[in-house]
Amino acid sequence: MRFWIGIAVVATGLVAMASLVNYEYFFFAGYTVLMFVVLSTAWNILGGYAGYVNFGTPAFFGLGAYSAAVLYKATAAPLVLQIALAAVMAGLLGFGAGLLTLRLRGIFFAIAMQTVFINWRYAGGATGLQLLRPEPIAPFESYIKMLFIVMALAAIASVAIARYIERSWIGRGLRAIRDSEEAAEASGVPTLRLKLFACTVSGALMGVAGAPMPMYLSFIEPASTFNLTYAIGAIASPMIGGTAHWLGPVIGAVLLSSLQQIVTVTVSNEMNVLLVGVLLVVFVVVAPEGILGLFRRLLHKR
Repeated sequence: MRFWIGIAVVATGLVAMASLVNYEYFFFAGYTVLMFVVLSTAWNILGGYAGYVNFGTPAFFGLGAYSAAVLYKATAAPLVLQIALAAVMAGLLGFGAGLLTLRLRGIFFAIAMQTVFINWRYAGGATGLQLLRPEPIAPFESYIKMLFIVMALAAIASVAIARYIERSWIGRGLRAIRDSEEAAEASGVPTLRLKLFACTVSGALMGVAGAPMPMYLSFIEPASTFNLTYAIGAIASPMIGGTAHWLGPVIGAVLLSSLQQIVTVTVSNEMNVLLVGVLLVVFVVVAPEGILGLFRRLLHKR
């Protein structure tokens, strides 16, 4: 009950901000922070719980974004259908990647898909695709505010899914795979099915994170959509916050993405990668189990 009460409080606070705040950049930046909450939570389902490090975040994110953009261009479908298609397509990619490799050498999938969309003229090819946003749905007077709330709902849903997986027999099985896959299989844990499940759910949530991006930018093109920075952020956030608990990726994503937005505005966008590197080095040395692990250690000493 405490979890759901907390979710209700957070959701109410976000809706209140959307109603009261009129500073447009706040919602641009807030959307990015919430997007990385979804991405890092999705990554942690496979990389944190099961221990299978996934560098293919740009592939799932980009496939979700292009699925939504092509569907909108072809049928002018509403955003909810775009997100649903993105989840299905990215989930299928996750399932296929799990079947083919089980190690998710995802950067190669990202390169392959970027090549496909560069040569697909209907999707804009290498020059990209310009999109006209539809009118915002009431009660939103701004489409960016609406996207902010949509991404907030996606973040809440992804955290709830990750929390359920962590506390269920699925999470216990994934942790057994992370500790020792051979011992888990010898103990009767269905390792293959659990890994495929984690690949599929993780990929689907990454696709959901990417689906609103074309409307967010009113533009989509392969180089920025399949960018490696999405993989860096998705991996760094759980490492900073902690990979053993569903709350770790949320803390890491909010901290890291907020700092990146501040650095972008005050210094330059190029400093973001340096910021990620410095934070990772600091946390690897000071708190290898992340902020949550550091907090538990300090609490135990006290």
